[in-house]
Amino acid sequence: MQSNRRKLTVDRASVVHKARYAARNPRRVAPFLRRTARDTWLRLRHPGDHVAYYRAVMASDAGRDPDFAVGSATRKRWLALGRMQFDYLRGHGLRPDHRMLEIGCGNLRAGWRFIEYLDTGHYYGIDISPDILVSAKKTLVTYELQDKLPYLTPTRDLTFDFLPEAHFDVVHAHSVFSHSPPHVIDQCLAHVGRILAPDGFFDFTFDRTEGREHHVLREDFYYRTETLVSLAERHGLHAEFMDDWEQLPHGQSKLRVTAPHEEA
Repeated sequence: MQSNRRKLTVDRASVVHKARYAARNPRRVAPFLRRTARDTWLRLRHPGDHVAYYRAVMASDAGRDPDFAVGSATRKRWLALGRMQFDYLRGHGLRPDHRMLEIGCGNLRAGWRFIEYLDTGHYYGIDISPDILVSAKKTLVTYELQDKLPYLTPTRDLTFDFLPEAHFDVVHAHSVFSHSPPHVIDQCLAHVGRILAPDGFFDFTFDRTEGREHHVLREDFYYRTETLVSLAERHGLHAEFMDDWEQLPHGQSKLRVTAPHEEA
């Protein structure tokens, strides 16, 4: 418990933390320096545009290994994380007849399981990276899910302006806000209520800190729970911290967002 508390208060952006981490993990220093150089170059090419910058990051990572690009070091871990997301959501309200939108669907780490489970045509996946969506289509072929007719499309932002009102029973985003600056999260929460069906919900994970909010290389962002809860409330939404998700081996926290019912 004490170890987990320390992890939640550490500032990974601080020089002290980086020096201590490097001393404990010397083999990770060279990869970190390569990542720093790559990310610095990409930020210079896309100044002030986080989405364009992160799209370039994804293109680089997907070219190396699509599983790595979505945060899985091995195929075994890719399968385990996908199964974890699916099992949790199915145990917390997801039904086959639901219409689901997955934000940041990647190469369908969890998505292929959702597609298999949901009724035909009920899965819609979006991602900012066209490169990773090419890999997603290969995943569909691998698991022979073509007949389930999922929708997969790239997006430039999170306004959802091309999607219908009150259409999705479930909106899901795993490891998206952990790579998003505040204005991207704000944009999503400003618009997600419009596309949620009555009694629908939006589950998202985030990297949680109980100390100073910070980022590492503008790739990994750490937020306090109350910051995101307040941001949801600003847009007329209710956010609930999912305590039981904390017991699973994934490293992130989860909030469930719902829109208030209108009185008849």
